[in-house]
Amino acid sequence: MILYLDLFSGISGDMTLGALVDLGVPLEWLEQKLAPVLNGFSLRKEIVYKHHLRALNLFVDVTDTATSRTYLDIRALITAADLPDSVKKNSLAAFERIAGAESRIHGRKIETVHFHEIGGIDSLVDIIGSFLAVDYLGVNTIVASKVPLGSGFVDCAHGRIPVPVPATLAILEGIPVTGSDATTEIVTPTGAALVATLASDFGPMPEMEIVRIGYGAGKRETGSSLPNLLRMVLGKPLALAKKDRDPRFQIESLFETDSPLHKERVFVAKTNVDDMNPEILGFVMDLLLEKGALDVSFTPVHMKKNRPGTLIEVICRGKDLEGLSRVILTQTTAIGLRYHPCDRVVLERETVTCKTRFGPMQVKKIKDPENRIRFLPEYEACKQAARRENLPLKDVYAQVAAQVNPLDRS
Repeated sequence: MILYLDLFSGISGDMTLGALVDLGVPLEWLEQKLAPVLNGFSLRKEIVYKHHLRALNLFVDVTDTATSRTYLDIRALITAADLPDSVKKNSLAAFERIAGAESRIHGRKIETVHFHEIGGIDSLVDIIGSFLAVDYLGVNTIVASKVPLGSGFVDCAHGRIPVPVPATLAILEGIPVTGSDATTEIVTPTGAALVATLASDFGPMPEMEIVRIGYGAGKRETGSSLPNLLRMVLGKPLALAKKDRDPRFQIESLFETDSPLHKERVFVAKTNVDDMNPEILGFVMDLLLEKGALDVSFTPVHMKKNRPGTLIEVICRGKDLEGLSRVILTQTTAIGLRYHPCDRVVLERETVTCKTRFGPMQVKKIKDPENRIRFLPEYEACKQAARRENLPLKDVYAQVAAQVNPLDRS
């Protein structure tokens, strides 16, 4: 399924979860799934009309009034929770985005970051609940419109600050934004983290067959001429590409709906260079991976006049394409590049910490199409252990791979 986020009036946590419930996610199911993870809350909804448009207004009624939690507190809570792997992964990624933004803004280590408003139970429900709802709807592709930003000032735990608030701006780095006539905050840090984590691309509505439409209501008077609503459009991919588009495989039709393979859309960017010091390529690869590339590869090629060259190929998500293109065109001698959308399937995976003879180490936990589990040692963790123990990297890698099993996970 495809989900389009129409952010004509911004996005917040309660608007997101409200729109998803309006799309058909049962409120009772959400409470049942969240109850073992979080205590001291209940969910309720009401139907409201804004500019004569029907919408769902979601409320998180809280009895646990603690609002300040550290990033490490929240990470530990999510890691230990009994949640689907994709929900856990996305929840951790969203809070890491928020913590990273706060860390840069306040000049503190990410481990010491305190969440104030975002540390409350209501924000935790909004974020984890939204990822649960997306999983419930069977969504595997999410596209969002440009993110509109408000103006003015708001009061928070740090005092009076300008809109968009610094955390929201930091979270939205690399994401297309636009102005609006709203005179207050219409994109919260929670909303920014949700759209940044969920959306694989930003732009117009993708080609699809509409199945349902949901509206989530915001609770603020924004001063805008537009209603304070978030619209979500749920659809099925079309079986065949239209004539005015390049023909492409529709991966939804190639796999069973209950297939364990994860389907997603990515972009592939390529360029050739033949007039560049090859020593620089290693630096370029590291920088591309730091900036969000999913994979980077170099292939020897022969170019004009039979000159030896290098094909640089980068796989990335749509929201990272522009930034990575800038890296390539700034850091190499390339004067242009080619890119195209590409569908791919990947195995379910997550990073877990396991006990080994070298101490706790991060490994990848991978589930194959037959639901068998295997563990793959992380290169960086093995490299550090090899240097620390003065052992060959291949020996450390082999010993960790032999030791790791599901019962060893800490």
